[in-house]
Amino acid sequence: MIRAAIVYDFDGTLSPGSMQQHSFIPSLGYTDHSAFWREVKAEAKQRDGDEILAYMQHMIRDGHVTRDQLRSHGEKLPLFKGVVGWFSRFNEYAYSRHLLLEHYVISSGNLEMIEGCSIAKEFKHIFASSFAYNEGGHAIWPSVAVNFTNKTQFLFRINKGIMNSWDGEAVNRWIPMQERDIPFERMIFIGDGDTDIPSMKMIRHQGGTAIAVFDPEQWEEMSAQNKVHRLIAEDRANYVAPADYRQNSQLDVTVRGILGRIAREAGVYKPDG
Repeated sequence: MIRAAIVYDFDGTLSPGSMQQHSFIPSLGYTDHSAFWREVKAEAKQRDGDEILAYMQHMIRDGHVTRDQLRSHGEKLPLFKGVVGWFSRFNEYAYSRHLLLEHYVISSGNLEMIEGCSIAKEFKHIFASSFAYNEGGHAIWPSVAVNFTNKTQFLFRINKGIMNSWDGEAVNRWIPMQERDIPFERMIFIGDGDTDIPSMKMIRHQGGTAIAVFDPEQWEEMSAQNKVHRLIAEDRANYVAPADYRQNSQLDVTVRGILGRIAREAGVYKPDG
């Protein structure tokens, strides 16, 4: 048995939209979640700052956000069709190909919300933006901010077996390729668009596979089609598929094929016939 990994973005990849829009942003008094994001973008531009840090500041500016509250919002997160059964099905499929499959998240969304969602237990590790808390349990400051460029460092953490966000020395330490926990060529990255482009590009450059997914319910929108067009035209992703995780969907068949190829190239599985 050899180890392989599927690494997921979260917002727009496993769950429709942003995780904050479903219940957290309405709890702040916004009737339109896009107004929240417009404020975030305007503030980041005004301060010449990072949008991830700006949205995290917006989330806690009233001083009453706790970890338990964020996890309770995570419990309400909707998931794309088929996500719940996806993990056990693919664990079994990979095992039949002599692969030990692990699942990871690298997300600009909130760690605490993802920890509260129904599929949190499926991931070996979740790398996501998170808060520091005071003695009273209230969020007071961003502890980890995951933006579109620094997402790539977490791919190296998975590659080297570093299951934390703080150890900069370990992630920069040289390790021979044959001694790393999970080689990049045994990784599949699944993301939904612009914020995942550096990760897609890096994983492909290192010999892994990048899959771009899109919300099937938004396919008729020109913006969704343009995003897919760019990902293909600019050679960002190996494959593009609807975010439909049900058995025998396009995504399901594609990932099965990739895992079969990984097993064959590693010499641990040969298809019948």
